Order: sequence, then C-alpha cells, then structure tokens
Amino acid sequence: MSYVIEGTTGAWELVIGLEVHAQVISRSKLFSGAATAFGAEPNSQVSFVDAGFPGMLPVINRECVAQAVRTGLGLAAHINLVSRFDRKNYFYADLPQGYQISQYEHPIVGAGAIEIELESGETRTIGITRLHLEQDAGKSMHDQHPSKSLIDLNRSGVALMEIVSEPDMRSPEEAGAYLRKLRTILRYLGTCDGNMDEGSMRADVNVSVRKHGEPFRTRCEIKNVNSIRFVMQAIEAEAKRQIEIWEAGGTVDQETRLFEPARGVTRSMRSKEDAHDYRYFPEPDLLPLVLEEAWVESLKATLPELPDAKRARLMRDFGLSRYEASIFVMEQVTADFFETVAAGRDAKLVANWMLGDFFAHLNRTGTSIETSPVNAARLGELLDLITDKTINGKIAKEVLELMFDTGDAAGAIVEARGLKQVTDTGAIDEAIDRVIAANADKLAEYKAGKDKLFGFFVGQVMKAMQGKGNPALVNEALKRKIGEPAAS
Repeated sequence: MSYVIEGTTGAWELVIGLEVHAQVISRSKLFSGAATAFGAEPNSQVSFVDAGFPGMLPVINRECVAQAVRTGLGLAAHINLVSRFDRKNYFYADLPQGYQISQYEHPIVGAGAIEIELESGETRTIGITRLHLEQDAGKSMHDQHPSKSLIDLNRSGVALMEIVSEPDMRSPEEAGAYLRKLRTILRYLGTCDGNMDEGSMRADVNVSVRKHGEPFRTRCEIKNVNSIRFVMQAIEAEAKRQIEIWEAGGTVDQETRLFEPARGVTRSMRSKEDAHDYRYFPEPDLLPLVLEEAWVESLKATLPELPDAKRARLMRDFGLSRYEASIFVMEQVTADFFETVAAGRDAKLVANWMLGDFFAHLNRTGTSIETSPVNAARLGELLDLITDKTINGKIAKEVLELMFDTGDAAGAIVEARGLKQVTDTGAIDEAIDRVIAANADKLAEYKAGKDKLFGFFVGQVMKAMQGKGNPALVNEALKRKIGEPAAS
C-alpha cells in the first residue's frame, strides 16, 4: 500500500527528489593543490585559487574526475565522454570568486539507477538523473564573534559530486532507504566517506504533494539537511505544511527552506532561483573535459564487488537469508569480517553470533567493528570452542562478554576461569542424582504426566554444574534416569 498523508479533503501523495552533495575523497581540491583534510585549523588549507585571487587559473584534478567516473559506474549510469564546466554566478560571503565552477547542461555522468529495499521487503528502483562535479564554497561561522560572522575557506574548492535523483520517492521511508543505499555504494567505491555529521554528505530535499493521478504541483527545496533522520522528518513536516496551504485554498510558492529539527518545522530561506538566475555560461578558463573510453573501461575493471552483488553471493555461497546478508553488506567492513570468520566454519552459526551477541556488545561498549577488542580471528576462536564442545553456548555468551571487557582471548579466559564443558558422564549422573533427591515432588508430577517439568530438571542440573554440563549429555542422562512421563 502506498504512503499517503490524510488531509481534510482526503489522501495526499508525496513526491520527493533528492540532490545529494557528496564530498570526493581526494588529497587535494578540484582545481588546486590545497589539502582537504577534515578538522584542520581555519584557513590553513587555502590556495590563491581557492581564495579567488585575480589571475589565478583553475587546473582540473585528474583523481577527482576518476572518482566521479567510478561513482557513475557504481550507479549503473551513463558516462559522458565529453562534459563541460560552467560558471554558476551568485554572491555569498564564503564564495570568494563570486561564482561556483560547476557543470550544468553537460555533466560528466548521465542517467543511472539505485535499487532500494523497504522494511516490508518490497524493492523499488529510484532513477538517477545526473551526477556532476563542482567546487564547494567556504563556510560562514556565526558563533565565533558577538557581532561579526567569520569565514573559513578550508572547504572552498573541495570537489563535490552532486547526485540528482528523479522525483521517484513517495515516502520518508523511501528517501531514507535511498540515502542509506547511496551512502553504502559510495563507501564501497571509496569515492566519499558518507560522514554526514562532518558535512561530507548532505542532502537538498525537494518535496511536493498532489492528489492521486494529478500532475506534479509546486515543489519546495529544503537545503543542506545533514542526517538521514532529519531528511525523513523534514519531508513529513514540509508535506504537512503544503497540504494545509492547498486545503485552505492557497498556493505553495516555489522557494528554498531550512529545516529546524528542534521545532520539527521548515522555514523560508529565500525564493527558489531558476537556472537563468545564476547566469550560467561556459567556464572560460577550462577546456571541455574529454575522456578516453579505454580509461573509463580501466576504471570499471577496478571497481569492487558492490552491495547488491555481494548480498547475492553471501546468500548463494553461505546459505544466508536475504535479511542476514542485507545486514552484513550495509558496511563493507562488516561483510569482510563475516567472511573472514565464516571461512571454514558453520556460516549460520557465525551469522547468528554476529547478529546477536557480538553486535549487542559492540553497542554496549560503543565500539565499531574496526575498533572492537574482539577481532575476526578471536571471534572465530570462540566459535571453535563451541564446535569442539570445549564450552557450551551459555558459557560462550559469558566468555564473549569477558573478551569485550578484558581484551583477552577466549581460550585464555576458559582456562583461567575453569569454564570447560563437563563431558564426564559420571559427574553428570552425580549432579542428576542430587537434583532428583532434592525434587522428589517434581519427579512424581513429571512421572504422572506433567512432561513440561523435564525442562525444569535440565535447568536444575545445569545450575548444579555451574552451566558447564554438556547439554546433549545432560538431556540423554536425564531421560535415562527419570524415564518417560505417563501418557496423559
């Protein structure tokens, strides 16, 4: 069932398109040799080109072009062998040249697509209109001085890929799924780190509403939303605002708005410019960008296995469910971790432990899979101790917790704490005898037909053995000792 918002006049459909600005991973900027490291001292990574000094000429960064092509290939998009840079003219204090070098009519990457998966399991294909390269502006800082705004030009000239979707999304959930999938693909490709909290990936959200079957109505753009959660909230808030206007007999003005997360509302920023307002014209200091097809093919040959292909392979080669494989491929490092642990082991056992206790302890300790004290080799060692029956599952859970807390290996913890599983049938029989003697009344009820009490006896025996009894041997010995309950 499609997502709709109910108004006083009935159901309204959302129409959503996203323009994602993804900062290119490169050591220098798009048109200068200045560094791009995040977190550097303000204005410490600025060349004369970035600062807009007269007479300074841009020089294209080959690696930034390669990163854009890799991204286009990863999005199954058409690569334009001839593209062009244009000047997009507008004034901001943090745009020292008074224009932005961007691409408009002739982008480096054309149409592509991303397949997203929703919580219901439904899949949808979202069209990509284009990807173009452009330089970022600087950053205005309004909280450094009581009466003045300061400018940091470190970001000025950093290479951005603007990835524009078709207006194919119809719910906040679809927009969130699209952004998560896009970020995953960019990270796999190594073309953008996707760190929205650092501003290296941010979204402009275009929202309009309409009655079912209508043509598109006026859209509004919500600028620079820097988290997936905020994107979803902004869509909901803006859609409701537009519905109220239409239902009151008004008209929605095309404009640029900002989202205020604390209040859960959007507010007007400026009237939405059209392309002619920017006075685009070809960048006179740069020749058209001409790519050789052989070079594009050489980049294509080096692409990594992307999430959808990796998910299909994990399902095929390891017998994982679609859900399990989808979780693992969300981050490349997680998929690699799983494959390392699963090599030569029971893949389903590995998946169950990773999705359960292992991820739970990562959350508990606030660590990532890269910084976890339990690496792939150590988790594998723990699972080997379960497989060879050195410890049982219950003890393994305790050992894993101790591994996270102490950094020690599983084998060392088991030896130091005497946690090896008891397989001595004599010791198991002795524990069963003690439990039976202490629970004669329960034994009588069991024999009278209360068969669920068998689980009680198993639990008591395991407790008596401090959890170290071999569960299969305990069950077998108990059946032999107390027999079967009377038929009810």
